[in-house]
Amino acid sequence: MESNATINISFKRIQQLAIPAIIAGIAEPVLSSTDAAVVGNMPAFSTESLAAVGIVGAFLSMLIWILGQTRSAISAIISQNLGAGKLEDIKVLPAQAIFFNIILSFFVLGGTYFFVEDIFTFLNAEGMVLDLSIDYYNIRVWGFPLTLFTFAVFGIFRGLQNTFWPMLVAISGALINIGLDFALVYGIEGIIVPLGVKGAAWASLLSQAIMAIMALIFLLVKTNISLRLRFPLHPEIRRLVGMSLNLFVRSLSLNIALVLAVKEATALGTASVAAHTIAANIWLFTAFFIDGYGAAGNVLGGRLLGAKNYTGLWILTKRVNTYNLIVAALLMIACTVGYTIAGELFSNEEMVLTVFYSVFYIVILIQPLNSIAFTLDAIFKGLGEMAYLRNTLLVATFLGFLPALYLGKEMNWGLEGIWMAFVVWMLFRASALCIKYYKTYYKLAKKD
Repeated sequence: MESNATINISFKRIQQLAIPAIIAGIAEPVLSSTDAAVVGNMPAFSTESLAAVGIVGAFLSMLIWILGQTRSAISAIISQNLGAGKLEDIKVLPAQAIFFNIILSFFVLGGTYFFVEDIFTFLNAEGMVLDLSIDYYNIRVWGFPLTLFTFAVFGIFRGLQNTFWPMLVAISGALINIGLDFALVYGIEGIIVPLGVKGAAWASLLSQAIMAIMALIFLLVKTNISLRLRFPLHPEIRRLVGMSLNLFVRSLSLNIALVLAVKEATALGTASVAAHTIAANIWLFTAFFIDGYGAAGNVLGGRLLGAKNYTGLWILTKRVNTYNLIVAALLMIACTVGYTIAGELFSNEEMVLTVFYSVFYIVILIQPLNSIAFTLDAIFKGLGEMAYLRNTLLVATFLGFLPALYLGKEMNWGLEGIWMAFVVWMLFRASALCIKYYKTYYKLAKKD
């Protein structure tokens, strides 16, 4: 292992961290995207089923990403202590953090499970779409604690500068989910009765369980981390909780934007929310793809900060941003070339595809903004700048996204108006993070 003075931020080292993180990242949304693609191509009620998966997926993603932020907090604390040469001092912290995550997940699960019909009614689901949403949610929600456990373990691995094991877990989960989706949604003649939307939910739940088991095995076999809960609480648990609370508020504001977008898309009609589901899944896919280099910036950035190597941090930031802008350009080219194919993967309904194609160009053009915002966001998490990330999302959501969203509604811009609000949202986020980095870390690097 390299010393603090010579922390490796070479092209090769960044690729070693980024490529597994990219693969793991794009595997995560495959669980929801596969559900959407498979049910969207069913011979009967495909549009209603796709709409239901989109509504439930948006709500569950909100819960997971609000409460799953302990992953970033754990990663930041471990990587900073690794950089400072104090890893042994926090050996009891991971177990405490994991148990905190699991307990939190059951509190939230209990608080939402009995109000699911009211929640989806608020999101404008009605009739068959509402019934299918409830069916899908009542099964898939039990994977929530499993996902939060897996996220916490991924945070430990990232803090230890390892993105390879999360990649193996994520790939396995994605492949299992794909196979189960086809088998359970469409059925296997003479063996499995077609289960439709419920089959998609069971596929996700089973794949999440397998991912949690694999993450546990890697943690116990490949690291010296103990899951034995020991007291008293580690002093760093206070910083962990503080970071997590800031990220909780950040993710809450982030998901307010995502959920309100689904609500307004649903109000436009079943075809519109189905088209929005396709666009959102592709956007999420590209976001996780971009997040791979962000993950490299996250784990190396936290370690460089722990070592007080600000010049190295600036060099790292330039490199990962450059790599991600190249990735964004490649994604734009791929989406443009596959403009019609992308929609047909998710739906066989002409009306849904027509609406989707009317907004897909926005998803493509937003990629460079995504690149800058997501890369700096990941780096700031590694640096422990959770309070600033919280404030950035609050401003971007309430002063940027929401006014733009309701302006589009007032002007009858339809689904295009919703996606233009996302452009405004990402512009706010990217700009705020660039300004903060320049004022703080760039100036520290110049003093080195």
